[in-house]
Amino acid sequence: MDFTFIKKDARCGARRGEISTPRGKIQTPVFMPVGTQATVKGIFPRDLLDFDAEIILGNTYHLYLRPGMEIMKEAGGLHAFMGWDRPILTDSGGFQVFSLADLRKITGEGVEFQSHIDGSYHFFTPELVVDIQHTLGSDIVMVLDECVPYPADHNYACNSMKLSLKWAELCKRHHSKKDSESGLFGIVQGSVYRDLRKECAYALQDIGFDGYAIGGLSVGEPTSVMYEVTGYTVDYLPENQPRYVMGCGFPDDILMMVECGIDMFDCVIPTRYGRNGTGFTSSGKVPVKNGAYKSDFQPLDPECDCYTCRTFTRAYLRHLFNTGEMLGPALLSLHNIHFYLNLMRHVRSAIDNDNYLVFKHKFLSRYQEGENL
Repeated sequence: MDFTFIKKDARCGARRGEISTPRGKIQTPVFMPVGTQATVKGIFPRDLLDFDAEIILGNTYHLYLRPGMEIMKEAGGLHAFMGWDRPILTDSGGFQVFSLADLRKITGEGVEFQSHIDGSYHFFTPELVVDIQHTLGSDIVMVLDECVPYPADHNYACNSMKLSLKWAELCKRHHSKKDSESGLFGIVQGSVYRDLRKECAYALQDIGFDGYAIGGLSVGEPTSVMYEVTGYTVDYLPENQPRYVMGCGFPDDILMMVECGIDMFDCVIPTRYGRNGTGFTSSGKVPVKNGAYKSDFQPLDPECDCYTCRTFTRAYLRHLFNTGEMLGPALLSLHNIHFYLNLMRHVRSAIDNDNYLVFKHKFLSRYQEGENL
């Protein structure tokens, strides 16, 4: 894996780059659709190709439990298993284990947890997490870390950060033994404490990684705090390597973080909201199940050229949801993924033209005005 820094917007920290992997190049800033269980929910892989999705994300925890690593080995890895020949980033499973607070136990060697499926016990070590991701054939591998809840006191956050650093070093050591061209990313932890984020960021650079993620955000902290932590953590990260904020997914959040200099994003929000009846549009979110759309025969987003918006009306989408037809969630998820990927194309173009702040202001003014109607 290699990262090429292309340019920085003349008026802010927004930047353009290109990640090269053996399976293809990725233009940044990039949004990575989440394929938790070897599928981006409700989306055909051919549609992702039509939208020119250059990378998707898979989940180590879920794929480890189902279908399991023996099946994955027989299949020839995740790419072959799911019919996707472009890059895949896999997370370490740390966030999923974090969400199982009542079913896990953290030690210096790793984390023991109970499966949410059948209650069976498993133990993730840093080395095992790397092995799982190599079995999957991940193009970008993430280290094992502890995701700190919000709020957390300084002492807890400090001890957790030091544990994550220990695991990161073990991941790097184990990854280095592999005959692999995949990249390995470190994850900056430290909760909302600037001194801990700084210490962690510099310690990770001493270990040496191909890219750096900011973890421990979107865990309940106020939005203003999320922006603040992102803004100052970026100051401690190298310019010549990719920066990734994990699990950040609303359009306005992404645009604010691009301005800080973040290159990579992922979130389940586009498909989750799609499955539950809400479309993202240039004029804000549209909850099509609402009665206001019963006789609304305009497209979901008149400015969108995706299949959903070219073909169907808000009234029809509402009908599908209200009658329980599976086509409704599929069409709305399709649109939302297209919207996100198209937004990132506009972001990259604006940066190329040193016009990012103007673009962001125009987009957010209209998007947030629609949210307030």
